[in-house]
Amino acid sequence: MPFIAPRMDKIETTASSAMTQRARELVASGVDVVALTQGQPDFETPEHVKQAAIEAMHSGDTKYTLVSGTPAMKEAIVEKFRRENGLMYGLDQVIAGTGGKQIIYDAMMATIQPGDEVIIPAPYWMTYADIIGLFGGVPVIVQCSPANNYKLSPGQLEEAITPRTKWLFLNSPNNPSGATINRSEMKALTDVLMRHPDVYVLSDDMYEHIVFDDLEFVTPVQVEPGLYARTLTLNGVSKAYSMTGWRLGYAGGPASLISVMAKAQLQSTGNPSSISQAAAVAALNGPQDLVVERTREFQERRDLIVGLLNQATGLKCHRPDGAFYAYPDCRALMGKKTPEGKIIETDADLAMYFLESHGVALVHGAAYDVSPHIRVSFATSTENLIEAGNRIQRACAALT
Repeated sequence: MPFIAPRMDKIETTASSAMTQRARELVASGVDVVALTQGQPDFETPEHVKQAAIEAMHSGDTKYTLVSGTPAMKEAIVEKFRRENGLMYGLDQVIAGTGGKQIIYDAMMATIQPGDEVIIPAPYWMTYADIIGLFGGVPVIVQCSPANNYKLSPGQLEEAITPRTKWLFLNSPNNPSGATINRSEMKALTDVLMRHPDVYVLSDDMYEHIVFDDLEFVTPVQVEPGLYARTLTLNGVSKAYSMTGWRLGYAGGPASLISVMAKAQLQSTGNPSSISQAAAVAALNGPQDLVVERTREFQERRDLIVGLLNQATGLKCHRPDGAFYAYPDCRALMGKKTPEGKIIETDADLAMYFLESHGVALVHGAAYDVSPHIRVSFATSTENLIEAGNRIQRACAALT
């Protein structure tokens, strides 16, 4: 349609949304489906956070706020970064937005010019590439090996950097693999970056609190303070506090960058919801014990689903260090035939077979640019995971 701008062709419907929608259609038609597609915790938003939102409404905090966030919101962000990451920001160095996705959008709108390159280690959340492409940037995808637990190596980073490189995106713990960069690995990457002073870093720390086996979480500037002036550290309340629907993300970085991001945000959404900000302040400033308890439960679920997946014929699943996704390799199932005679040629074929023949909704690995894999969200109940694991085992055993 000539009326539609060609840039919109650069945006694709997310695979997780598409599979979730297909699962809903099957459920509506009477099919029993266990959905392991969405990246959101099944826990409720903490009660004290809900109460803060209610109190904000009753007290009249229902008007426009500063575009970049209320003073209380920005103070809570500053304190969070200081308390948990040892990062010292002023109020002019932080911004709140309508989810982490908007923070990325603001940053790319503010900085990307046509032809600028952005290094993205794969597997990765497809939103990164879509937003970069929307502004004429060039995603430079670096395939990370399962043998290295899907982590970017210093050599790969060095090789990927060119005179046109503007940004490196790092996401640890990673969606979809759960790969988590430890301190020594992060130091090796930041050593490379220190040799390339024109490369900025976007550190997506959204899964910061969901780290297992007592592994220490680190963010780039925490390891290499020399990157302070060229790093945007992104976070939010959606995963740690089960607040996906509240749509509140935030970031800290250079004041010069934050100011133009706020300018970009002014002409898109304006300020994030005043009520969501009040709730996020309560989440960041309030007790954190529930976050620890829920991470412990996620770890138990991880151990359960990884065990079940590794018992399925043809699947090989590493144990993720963080986030709430398992990312099993399914190359041994490529070329197999379903009982109905269909050949499994791609991981998308496999995901659809699991859904339509055995009632398990998953996301195929091609959506994250590393195939053949499938992404399994374990942000659901133990009962659902056991049922899904058993169905996956039966589905794999039925292939010939």
